[in-house]
Amino acid sequence: MSVPDPFMTPDPQAVADSNLMDFARHAGMADSDYAALFRWSVTDLEGFWATVWEYFDIDADTPYEQVLADERMPGARWFPGATLNYAHHALRNLADDAVAVIALDETGSCYEVTASRLRAQVASVAATLCELGVGKGDRVVGYLPNTPHAIVAFLAAASLGAVWSVCGQDYAPKAAADRFAQLEPTVLIAADGYLFNGTTHDRRDATLELAHALPTLKATLLVGHVGLPWPAQPYPSLVVPWEDAATRTEELTCAPVPFDHPLWVVFSSGTTGLPKGIVHGHGGVLLEHLKTLGLHSDLGPGQRLLWYTTTHWMMWNLVVSTLLTGATTCTYDGSPAPLAEPDTLWKLAARHRVTVFGTSPQYLLGMAKFGIDPSVHDLSSIRVVGCTGSTLPASAYPWVRDHVGERVLLASISGGTDVVSGFAGSSPNTPVWAGELSAPHLGVALAAYDAEGFPVVDRVGELVVTRPMPSMPLYFWNDPDGRRYREAYFSVHPGVWRHGDWITVTGHGSVIVHGRSDSTLNRNGVRLGSADIHDVVERLPEIAEALVIGAEEPDGGYWMPLFVVLAAGAELDDTLRDRIREAIRGGASPRHVPDDILEVPGIPHTRTGKKLEVPVKRLLQGTPVGQVVNPATVDAPDLIDYYARLGAERRDRSA
Repeated sequence: MSVPDPFMTPDPQAVADSNLMDFARHAGMADSDYAALFRWSVTDLEGFWATVWEYFDIDADTPYEQVLADERMPGARWFPGATLNYAHHALRNLADDAVAVIALDETGSCYEVTASRLRAQVASVAATLCELGVGKGDRVVGYLPNTPHAIVAFLAAASLGAVWSVCGQDYAPKAAADRFAQLEPTVLIAADGYLFNGTTHDRRDATLELAHALPTLKATLLVGHVGLPWPAQPYPSLVVPWEDAATRTEELTCAPVPFDHPLWVVFSSGTTGLPKGIVHGHGGVLLEHLKTLGLHSDLGPGQRLLWYTTTHWMMWNLVVSTLLTGATTCTYDGSPAPLAEPDTLWKLAARHRVTVFGTSPQYLLGMAKFGIDPSVHDLSSIRVVGCTGSTLPASAYPWVRDHVGERVLLASISGGTDVVSGFAGSSPNTPVWAGELSAPHLGVALAAYDAEGFPVVDRVGELVVTRPMPSMPLYFWNDPDGRRYREAYFSVHPGVWRHGDWITVTGHGSVIVHGRSDSTLNRNGVRLGSADIHDVVERLPEIAEALVIGAEEPDGGYWMPLFVVLAAGAELDDTLRDRIREAIRGGASPRHVPDDILEVPGIPHTRTGKKLEVPVKRLLQGTPVGQVVNPATVDAPDLIDYYARLGAERRDRSA
């Protein structure tokens, strides 16, 4: 099979000057191309990760005894004996007067935090947390927008060896409590509100409600972000103003912890039941993010990253980790495309000389659809446009070239909250093929498996990883025997990570992602739980049952309809639709609001009562019934044909 011509080839001088090629020279592979580096990285795991450790000069308090003491999945043991701290590495590579964080928002206002100021604030908040009884292994949680406060709070907790978790404030208090209460946190850190689309959202009452839902709290730290006064309220624990917590004069000391000591808990979308708490360790995140950001994204001192994210998406974790490389990270509070000025992010990228600009396919497609031209701004500093969250269609590539920059690398990336990193993407020395991810990331033994569990090339298969990565979860929270962890990734192919994406590994080494093979909703890169939506909607007296799905469409769009079965006597008019939307917005989050609300005669289930979310999604996408589900296993087989017809009618209207 002939190799298609790439859409873009790397600039030889940029390749020679890149961190990746410097790393290759350090490894004694100066003449190697990416394919050779990749083969080495997945066949000699110990040699590759030891070289990453050396190249980035990991500052361990005690040395490691072995790189990979046990390769089993799950249960791989990386760098036993080593003690270190993530926060120490995040704060060590910037000169005191260098800008560490630039705080941006949709109004265009900004302020800068120097490295010395960041260290001082982290030291102060860490001392406050310590006085409140926080120590190694205790949990600190944040109900915060994407501002420097969240970065300071996280690094302060990490410096103590405490475990961090954060949730955006567009989540309702109950949805946040469903996550945080599992952790039994000691301290909650919350803001007065956030900005979105020209509106200041007051979250003071929501914070109080959340605090009352967390009975283990010893204290709540209140952040004045949008300038709303905190009223005297009957909080269930001690209240500490952020200004008092963050303005003390303290020296920062980072506690050494084992390589696999828990760093943070990120949560799954909660498709069925409560969201799963995924635990990652200090050392695994440190090495994986240095590799991803330092080598693949080519970040280092003097570089600046602006990636639109919320605090509950894994991209926030990567945004923070920009600091590991010595580069500057930008936070942003607001809508990615405010109605008043939809090109705000591009304007800010130009003003602050951003070098890596990160976004989602929906954002780029929306810019093109509505005729917004970023090139009216001076984008000459941008060398990489990163894109993740869903599949980026080939049509977006020429648009980025024509409207952002001819030599800008469009780096489409696929990864997951589960490993808090990427599986495949681009690098400074890989070609770019439109609609494809250039290659698997270094150290990721990625393959596409067919139904029999054999690797296939140029055919669609399940994304699997056949050898461990340091940032794979340590465990799930409240999963003492590891059963839920094994079922999530290893039940289909024992000893092999199955991620839940359909991919094609091409003969020329690229990766094409076709979408999720499970039922998780994924809007603008934020994974959402259908259970959160069902729970809210089915409380309404007019709704007997509901089903929400998210379907990737051929043009790169994403359709998220909500199907409702009405109670007797109810009518789905505009008034009820508005009530449903408001219930979802208030009970889950604005991002959970569906694109359409449609009345249906019923929701199909398995014989044991489980909603058939994935089959309905595939029927709407046009997959033949025989390849989706056996009607004999369905409680109402006639509904299968109903949803198949519904999908056909939608495609006919779109044709």
